[in-house]
Amino acid sequence: MLLSTTQANLIEWSADRKLTWKDFKASPDKNSTNAALTSSSINIEFGFSNSGLKHNIKCRFDQNLSWGRIKNDYILAHEQGHFDIAEIHARKLHKALKTYKFNSRTVSKDVNGIYVGIMKEHHSYQSLYDAETDFSRNPEKQNYWHDKIGQTLDSLQNFANYQ
Repeated sequence: MLLSTTQANLIEWSADRKLTWKDFKASPDKNSTNAALTSSSINIEFGFSNSGLKHNIKCRFDQNLSWGRIKNDYILAHEQGHFDIAEIHARKLHKALKTYKFNSRTVSKDVNGIYVGIMKEHHSYQSLYDAETDFSRNPEKQNYWHDKIGQTLDSLQNFANYQ
């Protein structure tokens, strides 16, 4: 299967594949003081019939929108944390959809509401990560978050198979 140009630059989240600096292909934003920027997305496709809801979730890193100004292992680990947080929320979305009580009359509205709620939580969590780690500049908090992210991924392992 051939991927479109935009899809060829998307990396699916995988526990076996960590980000490298070669994945960050965009030029640094001249107006930003950030050391790096990770662009990730959580997308859902869904359909339903009388038998219930079927869904497919994708958690991806966009190489064309991600960049690094300061490229070292410490900053890369922080950026991997952002991608891992996206994966946490992809799993939370899958969990929420697995426990959803199917209603054929309201399914589209319900699924969209679930998605919006998870995405609000996702964005808040990403902001909290940067605030508490001071954008990676607080090594003690960065270590705390590294452990927290890993434990949360582990706790949601049952919801990792969402494709």
